[in-house]
Amino acid sequence: MAELGRTALRTARLLRNTAWWRARASSPIALGLAAVLLAAFGVWALRQAGGLRDDPSARNAALTDGAATSEVKGAVADMIGKVFSYDYAAPGRTSQAARASLAGDAVRQYEAIFGKVREDAPKARTVLSTRVTDSAVTTLTGDRAAVLVFADQRTTRTADGESTHAPAMLTVTAARRDGHWKITALDAFTAG
Repeated sequence: MAELGRTALRTARLLRNTAWWRARASSPIALGLAAVLLAAFGVWALRQAGGLRDDPSARNAALTDGAATSEVKGAVADMIGKVFSYDYAAPGRTSQAARASLAGDAVRQYEAIFGKVREDAPKARTVLSTRVTDSAVTTLTGDRAAVLVFADQRTTRTADGESTHAPAMLTVTAARRDGHWKITALDAFTAG
């Protein structure tokens, strides 16, 4: 019987506490406070979500779009291979590749980098071949890409058959124009 009395006492306390809580929780002040807290959380969550969308890495397709990244890498590798290869006996091929592949500041930058090769190659009867060994698209947003290019350059003097190899590293900015990628800026890393 004592056990039944204790259970009844506990149940009575629980009901009294629950009734007190219901009365307080349904009061206009408590409901207003809950609404304000919920609204504040909603504003905070919205700002956090906006910050995630504004993060540059979220807009960089080089991190999320493998097909587009591969397309840019292939186009840039092909252009670099053609533009930085030179045969003293057929200089028109390189000039044609440069006209087709370069635009904007890249034309002037290319002349600064490659002008000496065109000047010296006929005298030494030189053939320069450039092959891209690796590249990485660092940024790809819309129709613009920044690419780090590693290449192997082989220079052969046809007069004596002597060859030399040299590595090359460039940063390339490319833009898609009329459905085709073009190099719009380039910078060769040089020692020293």
